[in-house]
Amino acid sequence: MVTINPSEVSTGKLHGLMLGAIGPRPIAFASTIDSNGNPNLSPFSFFNVFSANPPILIFSPARRVRDNTTKHTLENAAITKEVVVNIVNYDIVQQMSLSSTEYPKGINEFVKAGLTMVPSERIKPSRVGESPVQFECKVNDIVPMGKEGGAGNLIICEVVLMHINEDVLDKDDRIDQHKIDQVARMGGNWYTRANKGMFEVPKPLSTIGIGIDSLPKDIKNSSVFTGNDLGKLANVQAIPTKTDALNFVNNQGDIKTKIEQANQIEIHKFAKQYLDQDDIDVAWNILSAKL
Repeated sequence: MVTINPSEVSTGKLHGLMLGAIGPRPIAFASTIDSNGNPNLSPFSFFNVFSANPPILIFSPARRVRDNTTKHTLENAAITKEVVVNIVNYDIVQQMSLSSTEYPKGINEFVKAGLTMVPSERIKPSRVGESPVQFECKVNDIVPMGKEGGAGNLIICEVVLMHINEDVLDKDDRIDQHKIDQVARMGGNWYTRANKGMFEVPKPLSTIGIGIDSLPKDIKNSSVFTGNDLGKLANVQAIPTKTDALNFVNNQGDIKTKIEQANQIEIHKFAKQYLDQDDIDVAWNILSAKL
């Protein structure tokens, strides 16, 4: 048995050990706006439901360990006292992950992640249209846990309106746990999917991913790629140049033969095979060689 004294290890190490031990954790996909009305969207796995009467959700944006700064979600919630908590299912897990990239203040993560902004009815922040359940909330209180890097900030949210996609309801208007297909956070890059077990979502780049809004139009509008596929493709720092892609393809005889006479749909289906294996580099080289 290894015994850990929190005061004797770094915050980063302790953070990793705690996240590895305490899970799966549900994900609050939080939508807020700043004082100028600019939207922000970011996921937080320090989250749960704590009361039904009144209906209370709590999530916690922690201060960054590396430099002790605070996140835009926390700053916005403190100013506007409003937040939408969107539930994450498997269909949007890659887009959710992409949105966690630390884009500069004022950048719209809805656009970067290719998600739909749906107007709320009682509050100003938008809902995520693709989320199966969305909670419009007012912020009752924010309770800081400390002032150092890694300290959480409990955002206590009271639900004022709840929206549920009819597709996840059963015949008795209860949420079907198979249909909602929720995902939850674990340690490292690992997630769990209801009834499917663990799967891995590589952390977003330490640099800034290009975002779904920067994908070529034929890829972004493809009938082949899912939102998760686009999320993977958008989490790169740069798209391979056609020259580099052709050099790669010309050295891969089986790939070259496969794509030489292929039409656009066939190219997309071929690239998707590699996306399904999380081989993003090969997928991009296939796509770029034919752009």
